[in-house]
Amino acid sequence: MRRPDHHNEIELNLLTKGSVTYLLGGRKVRLDAGSLNVFWAAIPHQIVDFADCTSYFVATIPLAWFLQCKLTDRFVQPLLRGEVLTENLGPRERHDIDLFAQWETDLQQPDDEVRHVVMLEMEARLRRMIGTLPLTASAAAPKAKARATNLHGGELNKVEQIACLIAQRYTEQLTVTEIGRAVGLHPNYAMGLFKKAFGTTLLDYLMHHRISHAQRLLATTDDKIVEVAFASGFNSISRFNETFRRACGCTPREYRVQHAMTENPKK
Repeated sequence: MRRPDHHNEIELNLLTKGSVTYLLGGRKVRLDAGSLNVFWAAIPHQIVDFADCTSYFVATIPLAWFLQCKLTDRFVQPLLRGEVLTENLGPRERHDIDLFAQWETDLQQPDDEVRHVVMLEMEARLRRMIGTLPLTASAAAPKAKARATNLHGGELNKVEQIACLIAQRYTEQLTVTEIGRAVGLHPNYAMGLFKKAFGTTLLDYLMHHRISHAQRLLATTDDKIVEVAFASGFNSISRFNETFRRACGCTPREYRVQHAMTENPKK
């Protein structure tokens, strides 16, 4: 297992061969060849399995750019809630492979204008993807090639169950004792097992989820910052501000100014 990753960007995965299985947002999601998959990478995610000879491209779009594109809510909101949106490519797969390969080449150039062109092309590709989604697209209904397994699914091992439990209950005042009891492990053993498998502590993993939740609320609502803190699982505004600054390099207020989608965000 790779250690959990999280970064404040929209991630595009183009699978050309094999498959990749992520643990993301409380679900186990398999992405198969011949698909374009998009998710918000601020949600802690990690690869837990992949097929032999798997090959795929990864492209990222900074959240600030993505939000200023003002794409339709039926595309933006599911992503910010931690869903994976998938397009099965069919005959356009060859075109997308060439497109991603061109982006890879272009982004190696130290040329801001070229980078700007790539960002515009990424935006255009997402707009094409939106056109493939059904009008009633639901975040709760992953498409054919994204298979999810919930906390109680037989495919999850103990450490994956821990990760999913945290992803589903991070806004609550969870304790290590509760987590261990839920998965049938002694708390100390659960902590050690999780650290060994994911390369991070249970507490850090929990904080990553809370911070990504706060980022979403700061960007998409006009809730007061103190309300965002408590809604994200923090029990004090000082603890929230300290943790947010350490994770994001800025205060919650500064983050909101940079990313807010609302007209008059509250302080």
